[in-house]
Amino acid sequence: MPIVDLVADVGEGFGAYRHDTDRQLISSLTSANVACGFHAGDPRVMRRTVERCSEAGVSVGAHPGFPDLVGFGRRAIECSEYEVYTDTLYQIGALAAFTRAQGVRLAHVSPHGRLGNLVQTRHDYARAVARAVADFDPEMIVLGFPGALPAEARRLGLTTAVTGFVDRSYRPDGSLTPRSEPHAVLHDPGEIAERAVRLVTEGKISTATGADLELRADSILLHGDNPSAAAIALRVRGALGAAGVAVAPLTEVVRARGTTPTG
Repeated sequence: MPIVDLVADVGEGFGAYRHDTDRQLISSLTSANVACGFHAGDPRVMRRTVERCSEAGVSVGAHPGFPDLVGFGRRAIECSEYEVYTDTLYQIGALAAFTRAQGVRLAHVSPHGRLGNLVQTRHDYARAVARAVADFDPEMIVLGFPGALPAEARRLGLTTAVTGFVDRSYRPDGSLTPRSEPHAVLHDPGEIAERAVRLVTEGKISTATGADLELRADSILLHGDNPSAAAIALRVRGALGAAGVAVAPLTEVVRARGTTPTG
C-alpha cells in the first residue's frame, strides 16, 4: 500500500494578523511546518499552533526562513553561510521551546519560501541549514526539494525526505513556476486532489507546459496561506484514502520505507 505524509505550512500569522483556517487545516494533516518567527509567526502564534498540532495528533516540524516579515520570506536576502546557519539554528531553537513545553517532539525541518528554493541549488546555504539541523538534533528529518540540501544533509548523516507540491505548478526542469507568472498557484480542490493521487500512485505530476514530471514524494505539501487551504486539505486526504493510499506522519513514512529516502 502506498504511504505518504500530508503537510502544510501553518502558524503564519503575526500579531493581529491571523490565518483563521489553521484549526480546520491542521485537523486534516499528519505533519505541520510551523513558522518560527522570521517570515511569520510570533511567540503567541507559535505556542497556539503547537498546541493545536498536539491536540490533533499532528507531527510538528520547523519552517525557518529569511528574516523577512514584510516580504513573507519570499524575497532573496544575500547572507553569508554563517548567517544562514545561525538564523536557522535560532529559529529551530525558538520553536523547540514550545514543543518541549507541550511535551511533543520536533520531528523535521523544512526551509520556507525563498530560502527553501535557494537551498535546492546553493550548496553554501544548504550546508548551513543541514549543519544547523545536525547541531541541534541529528534525529530530525530534513524535508525539501531534491538538490543541494538533501545532498549536504546526507553528507552529515541526516535522514532526508522529498516534498511534492500539488497546489503549485512545476516547470519541466522540476523547479516551481514563479508566483509572478500566471497559474503558478492552483486553487481548485478537485484538481489539486487529482494531482496528489497521481503523484503518490504513479510518481508523476503535470507541469505548466502539460508535460509530465517524474517525482517521488515522501510528503505532499499544501500552502496554509491559500484561502481554500482547509477545504483543499480535506479533499486531498479524502481522495488519497479513496485511492488506497495510507496517510501518516513523515517519521512513519520514512520508517515504512525502511531506508533513508533519496532526493
